[in-house]
Amino acid sequence: MENRIEKLLWSMAFPGLSQLLHRKYWKGVLFIGLEFLVNVQSHFNEIIMSSFQGDIPKAISQANYQWLMFYPCLYFFAAWDTYRDVTGEKSRYSYLPFVLSAYLVTVGVMYSPSFTIFGLLLGPVWLPILCCFVGIGLGLPLKWLLLKLIHEREMD
Repeated sequence: MENRIEKLLWSMAFPGLSQLLHRKYWKGVLFIGLEFLVNVQSHFNEIIMSSFQGDIPKAISQANYQWLMFYPCLYFFAAWDTYRDVTGEKSRYSYLPFVLSAYLVTVGVMYSPSFTIFGLLLGPVWLPILCCFVGIGLGLPLKWLLLKLIHEREMD
């Protein structure tokens, strides 16, 4: 159990590390390379630093949104791949929380330069993080509902 949690946490920290731990070297190197490319081209580390320092306008001006929009899909695909490997879950719709999170985080990135909540501009880090929780919050019940509907149909 501890080994599985370790791999999930490494995947959350940096896409590709968990794949290396699973000895899926080509996939791990690919994810790490893509993560590095998108991170550098989008200026993501600079954006994170400015956001954590509370300088949201600076974070917005640093962002290369054409590259930053790739990051959520890369991140959540690598996370889903790790989840499948770690849990062995191959069930229907296990991808839904990951896909919805990737989609909504990407939408959050697109709206981050101008979207405010109670007059507060959240920017390209905090708004997408909030969107992640919405994606998971929609994906898990949707997965459960679809599985329940399929089970009921099979019982008829």
